[in-house]
Amino acid sequence: MLTWQTSNGLIEYKYALNKMKQYVEEVKQGGLSNLVWMVEHEPVYTAGTSTNTNDLLDKSRFPVIESGRGGQYTYHGPGQRVIYPIIKIKDFNLDVHSYVHLLEKIAIDTLQEFAIAGETRPDRVGIWVKTPTSEEKIGAIGIRISHGIAYHGMAININPDLSHFSGIVPCGINNFGVTSLAKLGVKIAMSEFDDVFKQKFESNIASKQSLL
Repeated sequence: MLTWQTSNGLIEYKYALNKMKQYVEEVKQGGLSNLVWMVEHEPVYTAGTSTNTNDLLDKSRFPVIESGRGGQYTYHGPGQRVIYPIIKIKDFNLDVHSYVHLLEKIAIDTLQEFAIAGETRPDRVGIWVKTPTSEEKIGAIGIRISHGIAYHGMAININPDLSHFSGIVPCGINNFGVTSLAKLGVKIAMSEFDDVFKQKFESNIASKQSLL
């Protein structure tokens, strides 16, 4: 069973981090169901466990917070949908690698509904979109597993200020840019994205659960 929660307004990253940790503990004790929490954050740079400090190009621009998730630096801010599934992955017949691949597929399936061809790369994390001259990143994925419970998750650029990514080397990859649905000409409300994402998440996760 999945519970969905969407927070209105801009959520401070530290608040979200503390809430996720608290929820993980309560799921661990068997008191709460699997949750998918959807938020928008106040502008922030977050650092993963593989962060190279040289990739923080402007430490004074926004708060910089150690996240505890996998990966390197990323940016969160208004116009970006951040999705935090807090789930017991074995409930859905998943291990760590298959869970990450599932998140990638859900993101790609969602983007496809808006006529955007998202792709993955074996040597680069995240969701990528081909451009006439190169490729740009439209979505980031970074998770953490505690006692079989996954948290953190993914971020998809709907209509953020893409210049805010210039204070970091996003995910340690400095020779590719970032993009968004809006930059690609898809102007939608956050709620439109949410509706499609929820449908794709539930259909993909159900297909895994049916294998149990």
